[in-house]
Amino acid sequence: MSDVHTYSSDVAFTPAVKAIQARKGSREAYAHVEERGGWRVEIDENLAGFLAETTSFYLATAAADGQPYIQHRGGPKGFVKILDKNTIAFADYSGNRQYITQGNLSENPRAHIFVMDYAHRRRVKIWGEARVVEDDPALTKSLMPQGYKARPEQVILFRISAWDTNCPQHIPQKFDAADVAQALAVRDARIAELEAELAALQGQSTPATP
Repeated sequence: MSDVHTYSSDVAFTPAVKAIQARKGSREAYAHVEERGGWRVEIDENLAGFLAETTSFYLATAAADGQPYIQHRGGPKGFVKILDKNTIAFADYSGNRQYITQGNLSENPRAHIFVMDYAHRRRVKIWGEARVVEDDPALTKSLMPQGYKARPEQVILFRISAWDTNCPQHIPQKFDAADVAQALAVRDARIAELEAELAALQGQSTPATP
């Protein structure tokens, strides 16, 4: 980020936010977090593993006048790639061609990624700066998930300035349809196996007809 912060969490905890925290009684707790260095700024094994499993997230940007916009981004597991300890990237697929996100980033690079894991009731918030890369076919190809039927139009690079996790409170537990279908298929196969075993045992115990 271009702004200089005393603590990494200052990217979100502005003076106005801190004033409200103080008025509502949570400033002291967050001050202790700041004393320990604030939020994490580098990708560790936990974040890397979380991103490797995600198939969906929300990307927030804002226009130069501050008008916010949130857009969904999705793909198969692994579509979010880690380039280094501070940078993630993904292929940006062709969509409805409104280009609101790209327009916002052209005048305001500040961005935010919000990732939900409904199955495990987890969420991750990532602050940073993003930019669009349109003229790097090799990079685009390297970020495109193999076999995924989508047309990559460009790449979005996201440099992380801070990230944090949230508690699971109020997160509804939901499961992807593909995961549910796979679990049901495993269950049905096991039921069929047990039914076959039961039928065989019953056949063995049936006395022979004289």
